Amino acid sequence: MAQIHLIRHGQASAGFDTERDPGLDHTGRAQAVLAASGIATKGPLPILVSPLRRCRETAAPLEALWEVEATVEAAVAEVVAPTDDLAGRGEWLRTALAGSWSELEPEPRAWRDQLLRRIAGIDVETVVVTHFIAINAVIGAATTDDRVMVARLANGTRTVVDNGPDGLTLVSTGTMGASEVL
Repeated sequence: MAQIHLIRHGQASAGFDTERDPGLDHTGRAQAVLAASGIATKGPLPILVSPLRRCRETAAPLEALWEVEATVEAAVAEVVAPTDDLAGRGEWLRTALAGSWSELEPEPRAWRDQLLRRIAGIDVETVVVTHFIAINAVIGAATTDDRVMVARLANGTRTVVDNGPDGLTLVSTGTMGASEVL
């Protein structure tokens, strides 16, 4: 059985509907340091990170602490919206968050399937620095909940799942918060 630590990136300097790849703002950088200190005694462990800046910047304090380099993994990147238009992405996301995976278009469902295959393929204790929707997709798979938003996770928090022969099991969710997704 492999334990997987899913860390939501720190607070970004812009939203899903205003910038494609924002970095962290001041609060987000502080959250990244706190996330690293909260898991420091577990490692060093392998780190998988989304290719997007906010996740890479969140992983950086942990990489420095453990003196390891994270593996950039496209499968744990942000959800694929069916439109490239920023305003349209925001509108789509607001609707998606209120619904279920079975109601969504083929692109985000295919993204979710790829994400879950990658997570299911992890066979050693690992840290994954990723996004709100990705972590919610993993929680949903572990609890057989089809909703897109299962938990309103705060930035910089850690959710833990076990990956065993019977699939994913939720161990703990990150801190709930009023952080903005958009």
